Amino acid sequence: MTDTVNFGEQLVSPEEKTRRVGSVFTSVARNYDVMNDLMSGGMHRLWKDRFVEKVKPRGGEAILDMAGGTGDIAFRMAARGALVTVSDINADMLAVGMERAKKRGIDGLVWQRENAEQLSFADASFDAYTIAFGIRNVTDIPAALREAHRVLRFGGRFFCLEFSTTEWPGFGELYDKFGDRLIPKIGKVVAKDEDSYRYLVESIRRFPKMPEFERMIGAAGFLQTRVEPILGGLVAIHSGWKI
Repeated sequence: MTDTVNFGEQLVSPEEKTRRVGSVFTSVARNYDVMNDLMSGGMHRLWKDRFVEKVKPRGGEAILDMAGGTGDIAFRMAARGALVTVSDINADMLAVGMERAKKRGIDGLVWQRENAEQLSFADASFDAYTIAFGIRNVTDIPAALREAHRVLRFGGRFFCLEFSTTEWPGFGELYDKFGDRLIPKIGKVVAKDEDSYRYLVESIRRFPKMPEFERMIGAAGFLQTRVEPILGGLVAIHSGWKI
């Protein structure tokens, strides 16, 4: 890892980024749905439905949902009979997820605090690994991808849903203006936290473009990598296989 990494538009040490990202998600945990609605115009629910359709969770298979603290993806996969372990580096996010699961009467999920860069799970523990809107906040993304590959069984599949860079002419510039000017201000009013929402906007801009991130997934050992752009790549579903 390099001596400095990006925290939004700022250069900080890797340790400082991990600490600051933790603070961001501790701050926004209780407003998670509001955060996603602001970032996506409310469309994140449809994107998550599409994502789970691509994963095709099956009854009885073990799936690790990383950075899945509040349970949005896990709830959808558990409804199809998958045995889901929900992991997140942030205890506050996990607490929100466990509370939501209890209110909805959803049992059988395993909740475990984990760092995506250094998972405690044994090799070949899971049939699938999912991460939705979380990989861009990881300090060492290549390390997290290598860990995803390690904990998957032979024939296991990797799926990632993440904001990216739209290739539709004019749409990217429009979204950038919306993100820069409005999302932090709305975050200040709704969640009383302008800075965290500014970081979240900046983290999207700093995330690798679709072809670069696909190459990173391949470099971690995954084969048959694919990317499905949504809204021209504003959001993308990346996938790969451990074979």
